[in-house]
This record gives sequence, structure tokens and C-alpha cells, in this order.
Amino acid sequence: MKPHIFGVRHLSPVAAYHLETLLEQIKPTAVLIEGPSDMSGLIPDITRQKTKPPIAMMAYTTELPINTIVYPLAEYSPEFRSMLWAEQNDSHVEFIDLPSGISILFDRSQEDEDIEKKPINIYERIASLSDESDYETFWERSFEQIFSLDNYRAAMDAFALQLRELEQHTGRSSEWEYNQIRESYMRKQINRIINEGHQPDKVVVITGAFHVPALLADSFPDVDVSALPKRDVSLTLMPYSNFKLSSQSGYGAGNHAPAYFHMMWNCLKDLNREKLTAYYLTNIVSTLRASGTYRSTAEVIEATRLASALASIRNSIPTLKDLRDAATVCLGNGDFSVIVDACTLIEIGTEIGELPDGVSQTSIQEDFIRQLKSLKLVKYRTSEVKPIQLDLRENRRVKSKDAAFLDLHRSFFFHRLQVLGIQFAMPVVYTQEHASWAEIWNVTYNPEVEIQLIESTLLGETIELATAYQLKKELSKCQNIGDAARLVRASYMCGMVEMMEEARNTVAFLSTDSADFVENTHAVDELCRIVLFGNVRGLDTKTLIPLVERLFLRGTLLLLEAASCNNDRAKEVMVGIQVMNETATALYEYVNETLWYGMLTELYQHDDRNPLLSGYSCGILLEKNKIDSRSLEEEVSRCLSPGISPDLGAGWFEGLCLSNKYALLSRTYLWGKLDLYITTLSDEEFRRALVFLRRSFSNFSSSDRSKVAEILGGIWGYDELQVSEYLNDTLTTTEETIIDELNEFDFGDI
Repeated sequence: MKPHIFGVRHLSPVAAYHLETLLEQIKPTAVLIEGPSDMSGLIPDITRQKTKPPIAMMAYTTELPINTIVYPLAEYSPEFRSMLWAEQNDSHVEFIDLPSGISILFDRSQEDEDIEKKPINIYERIASLSDESDYETFWERSFEQIFSLDNYRAAMDAFALQLRELEQHTGRSSEWEYNQIRESYMRKQINRIINEGHQPDKVVVITGAFHVPALLADSFPDVDVSALPKRDVSLTLMPYSNFKLSSQSGYGAGNHAPAYFHMMWNCLKDLNREKLTAYYLTNIVSTLRASGTYRSTAEVIEATRLASALASIRNSIPTLKDLRDAATVCLGNGDFSVIVDACTLIEIGTEIGELPDGVSQTSIQEDFIRQLKSLKLVKYRTSEVKPIQLDLRENRRVKSKDAAFLDLHRSFFFHRLQVLGIQFAMPVVYTQEHASWAEIWNVTYNPEVEIQLIESTLLGETIELATAYQLKKELSKCQNIGDAARLVRASYMCGMVEMMEEARNTVAFLSTDSADFVENTHAVDELCRIVLFGNVRGLDTKTLIPLVERLFLRGTLLLLEAASCNNDRAKEVMVGIQVMNETATALYEYVNETLWYGMLTELYQHDDRNPLLSGYSCGILLEKNKIDSRSLEEEVSRCLSPGISPDLGAGWFEGLCLSNKYALLSRTYLWGKLDLYITTLSDEEFRRALVFLRRSFSNFSSSDRSKVAEILGGIWGYDELQVSEYLNDTLTTTEETIIDELNEFDFGDI
């Protein structure tokens, strides 16, 4: 006499339906489930009344590097249904697979991608041999439509034998060996239960169909599990999502349409599997109507008939593919893009599981939940992306201090999650004048958030402690003042005063040896942003002002030396100049802007510095009215005079355009000088100059270019109408040939 070995696909509604029937027939005293044996202690929480699937069991290592394994459960998972049955019928229930501390070392994601492709190809071959478009359709038509318990078990057992034969000859040897170890361990657990007094015919084992032949075999290899390597792990339950289930599709891992299969489960429970067709199509139409696309009842009827006709060709009832094809023809008028959003919603869904308070979780997960409640963010715990706008200023219309600064504390919370890499809230980049008090975030919850929380467990017991540890760890690795200043700002945004002061001291220490202009400006940028916040975040920023003054002075003195560089480095220096210039404007009360503008003047007058930077500094001074028209004319004449190489002349003009293009549009003499300069260039020099000129005009709008064309037209003796017509004429064959030749020109390292 042997126990009942029931083969399933782990997220199969039909398997769950037949399993419940089997359990009611046999009334087992012991229910044994394929799953890590050390997770049996989670079963009471899984079967609690307020637990709402999808959920997942998770094991994670307690030491770095953090590794995790996840076992998802849907409402229609055979394993979940068997646990519920056992709990309701006072039957013994436990998991019997390898402990997670051992199986975590066999994580498939650690194997080579080319090896990973082999089992995928097995399923593709199965689909091809069955003349189906994909494996999921093969599975649904072959197994999810078997409504007899005996026929289902016979089909699954036969499929398992064939699959094992394919796997043994064409799959991964390491996977085959791993399965033998697991099957040996599960056999021992089954025998242990029988030896403890349970009659074999009163024991039901729920396992992936692949393992059924091995668990029924009269003999099996004896593996000493105690000799296998293992890691220390902790266990937890976590909410899961339909989206995550769908993204893990594949045998034993998930399914591609969890909401659709949930519909199937509901139909099976109602003993009316045939209504799934109408159920699916009417939901598609309801979703289309909600989005403004009207479809009639007659079109639904036509789609129902078409789906049945497509399925009848294969002597079956409609599969998801048949339903989708019928919906595309009848509801999308042959265009799947019309119904794709509706299909995604109906097939995958947005459901997220829930766990009751007090269910086994790590301290940092519990802290996360506490803060969601205290910060009134529970409604954002959904898979739908929801924007939230924060006003960091004090709300004087409420009574309590917590309510007055609710958005500020939400901001601290979101920024701390950012430091920890927990993607619950993502900042939205936007511009708004005088908006240092405003933030916009996109908030969404998914199972990765729980995994990221668990991965932060080793950093601290709460989000605040973990954030402080992470910031301190990053600060200890800082080698330049730019990175250290970034951590000052991160600490400030997180509302962590002590870490902010520690990072400030690190910046001050590193600045004594810093001689890099670009790094220095990175630090100036970060600290200037903090100072500009003022006290809006409730933290004192005045302590940073002396450091900003010192770094600004150092950056000013380093500018000339930094300007002796090639064009690649000049782009970085140019960004640094922009930062320094913005700081001089924003913090003019504190920094030495006179010295800064004097250094820019010295830079644009130097002929031995990068011409891009000379032109750029000239443009800034022009914008600040530090150069009069006569001085500019002299500089233009000097830089665009005959004999000046295109690298210098056109490079200088490019820098000038990048810093202040609008000031140039009103100065006709400049364009005349440029025109005259270009006429003095040889063909090859012109081609080299063209590179700079193209870049110069790349940030000009179409209206800006039209204005330039008008100016040049006037210089050449044309009126505006003639210039406009010329610019809008179709290119001649000769002109196209010339442009092609320019595109093929080898510009070297320019």
C-alpha cells in the first residue's frame, strides 16, 4: 500500500479543483506538500482567516551576500487549497522538500544563461509537437480542460514520465542531480510520516507532476542531506502580486495570466467552466467601455461564437489564446492594439495580497508597515502607480505637530527608502519656480519592495537605523569631495542631522587635498542646493555656508588650470563653470563673485586655453554685462580673424553659443565676422569648422535658426522672403551630394 501522490502544476486551478475532490474522498490524516520543510512553521499564518493571496513564502540569508528564494501562492494554488483543507479538517500538514538553507544554494538564477535555455527549449518542443503556438496554450488545452479526477491524474502521470525522459536526455545535468536529491529527501519525509503512525492510504502528497514517478518508485537513491552545504536563513511571509506571478511564468514558477486563471477557478467552483468564455469577453468589453471605447452586446455574442468555433477545430473549449483571437477580431476590429490594455487588466490584474497584523515578518518590514499607517500612506500600497504631491511647509490649519508636518515626514521617509534602494516611492523630476517646499513622487507597491526591505534587514532593525548605517558605509568609502557632498545632501533630505554633520566634516577634510576643479564644483553644487532650501525641511543649513565659501574660492582659483584641457574634458569643466556661475548668482551674499567674474575675464582673454571654454566664459560675462559691445567686437575680430585655425575660431564660437545664444541674435556684426571668417577657410578647414558650427546650432530652435538666416540674408543682400523661400526649397541633387560628402568626411578625434 502506497500513499496518494498527486501531481500538480503549482498554479493550476484545475489541479486545485481535483485535489479538493480527492481530499474530500480520502479524508487523509496527513497532507504533505512539496515546499521547503523548514517553512512548515509558516502554515498557520498562511491559513489565517485574514490572509489574502497572492502571498509568498520567502527565505533569505542572514549574512552577506543576501540571497533569497520565493515560493508564491495564489488562491487557486493546489498547495494553498490543501493547507486550507488540512486546517479545516484537523489533518496534519507540513512541507517535505529540502530545507531552504540548502536549496538556496541551488538557485537557478546563478547558472549560466546558455544552460538555462535548455529546459525552456523542452517546453517549446512540446508545444511544437502538439501543434500549438506556445506551451501555455498546450497546457491549458491539454490539462486545464480535464474535468474527470481519474482522467486528470492519468494524464498528469503520463506527462510526467515523458517529461522526465526528455529532461534526463536533453536538460541540465545539474538540474537532474538536484531533483534526485530533492526526491530522495521527500521520500524520506513521506516514510517518516508513515512510521509515525499514519496509514499510507490516509497520506496525500502534493507535488509537481515531474516528481510523481520518483516518489512512486520502489527504490530511490539515498542522499545524506547532512553532508550538503547550507547557509543560515530566516523565513518570512510577504504579500505578492498578480503582476509578479505573471512575470515568473514557466513550469512550477507561475502563470502568464493569473487573473484569467482566477476567473477559471471561480467558474470551476460554480460547477460551470463553460461560462468562462462569456465571463472573459464581457469583462473585456466593460473595460473598453470604461476607457471610452464602446462595444455592443452583439459584438460580444459574435466574439463568443468565434472563440467556440476556433476551439472546436481542436475539439476543445476555448483557451485564452482562442478568446484573445476572437476578441481581437470582433472587439478590436482586427487590431490587437485596440484591446491590449483591456486584455492586460483582465488577464493579469492588479491584485496584491494581504497579511494580517502580527504575521511573521522582519523588524524592518514591521517598521515599514507602521510608518505607512502613521504617515497615512496605506492607500498607496497598491500595484497602481499613484502620484503624491508634498508640501513641506508647516500646515497651520491642524492642531497636532505630527499633522502639521505630515508631508515633511513623508518626504524624509521616501528619501530614506531611496538610500536603501527600496523602490516604493520614486521622485518625479519637475521644475517650478520657488518650489523648494514642493515634491512630487510616484508611489507604487510590488513584491520587490518586500524583498528590498528584507535585504536591508542586516543594515538595521528600522528604516531610520538602516539608512544611517548605509550612509555611514558609503561615507567611509568616499575618496573625493563630490561624493562626500552628495552624502551631505542625502542626509539632509532624509532628515538625519547627525549624519549630515558627519558628512560635512568629511567634505571639509577631503577639501584640503582637493585640486580638481570638476570635483570641487560637484561639491559646491550639492551644498548650494541644501543652503537654498533654507529651513523648509526644519534643519539648520547655515553651518554649511562657510564650507561653501571655501569651496567656491578654491574652485575660482582652480579654473584657469582646469581650462587647459581637451574638448572631452572641456564639457565637464563647462558644467562646472555653469555650477559656479549659478552659485555666484544664488549665494552672492556669501561667495566672492567679483573674484569669480575676474577669473572668467582672464580665461576668455587667454589664447592658450581650450577655445570652447574661452568662448563659454565670454558668453557668461556678456550675459552679466561684464563685457561692453566694443570689447566684444574686439574679441570677435581677434578670434574670427583670417589665419585662425577652425579648431580655435569655430570652437570659440561654439562655446559662445552654448553659454548665451540669445545675446548673439541681436548683434549683426558678429554674424558678419563669422561669415567673413568662413570665406577665408580652405575646403578642408571648412569641413573641420562645420563640425563646431553644427554643434553650435544644435541647441537653437527653429525660430532661432530663422532669425540667424534673416541676419545672414541681410549681410548677403537678400530680403527676408527670399531667405525663407530658399531655406524651404527642396534640396537639389548637387546639394544632397555635397551633404553626403560632408557626412562621409573623417573628422578624426574632433
